[in-house]
Amino acid sequence: MRRRHLVHLAVAAAATTALPAFAQGAAGFPAKPIRLVIAFPAGGPTDITMRQLADNASRVLGQPVVVENKPGAGGTLPAQLLQTTPADGYTLAQIPLGVFRLPYTTKINWDPVKDISYVINVTGYAFGIVVPADSPIKTWNDFVAYAKANPGKLSYGSTGTLTSPHLTTELIAQQVGIQLNHIPYKGSAELAQAITGGHIMAAADSTGFAPLVQAGKIRVLNTWGEKRLDKFPDVPTLKELGIDVVQNSPFGIGAPRGTPPEVVAKLHDAFRKAMDEPSYAQSLARYDMLPMYMGPQQYTKFAQDTFATEKALVQKLGLAKAN
Repeated sequence: MRRRHLVHLAVAAAATTALPAFAQGAAGFPAKPIRLVIAFPAGGPTDITMRQLADNASRVLGQPVVVENKPGAGGTLPAQLLQTTPADGYTLAQIPLGVFRLPYTTKINWDPVKDISYVINVTGYAFGIVVPADSPIKTWNDFVAYAKANPGKLSYGSTGTLTSPHLTTELIAQQVGIQLNHIPYKGSAELAQAITGGHIMAAADSTGFAPLVQAGKIRVLNTWGEKRLDKFPDVPTLKELGIDVVQNSPFGIGAPRGTPPEVVAKLHDAFRKAMDEPSYAQSLARYDMLPMYMGPQQYTKFAQDTFATEKALVQKLGLAKAN
């Protein structure tokens, strides 16, 4: 009996001493560099703005935040990586909107809402449809007229199958009654080469294409926000064209499920401060992107809501996987 009592005391003492050790571990975070995996290639709007954010956060955290590019699979590879990495806060991932539609299009064994610790939402994209500057398609009405006269022949590129540019363009096409030929690319940089090289007739992308517009190489037919962009004041929004679609595709940063709340809080606070730096606002402005802050609770709620709305979109477009 006395031996059992001593065992219980030893277990209790171990549990008591473990609590301060855990607290000390959280308090000492980070003790080494942090990896931030983003979903698109180097050189595009996502890469450039997230590198600036990571640089700012590094100074707050006192450890490097190292950006790693992992493009492909519609921008979902970083989120999938979180499913096999330790929940210690040292591996983070960009969470594009495509993550929330993944279970409806692909068989996976994890849940985008439950199996990610949502840290902070940081921004979203400004999107539009562009054509080469020498294209006979001068306006959106020209685009629709050509597509109706040539079903399935108007080729357009996007930053990948099942990304927001792809699905939103298909939704637009459905609303105006046209059939397009989709060509997926790995990111904005590769897509820019395709449109300027004459390999496709149009492109749907974020406004990382702005320098090409300013250089006279491509023309913008529409943009997808609530209002016109300051950089393209003469270009109509989808709503102005009679298409009831607004898309800005918010994205942020997630950690593996089970990451200690104290670590999530530290990461959130660091990236929130990083967002407030003028250098981050300037990097976003290059691409007509705006800060879109959501803290852990609000971002988790956004994930839950978006998971439901993306299901409806995938089903509407007939892209849901067969059971």
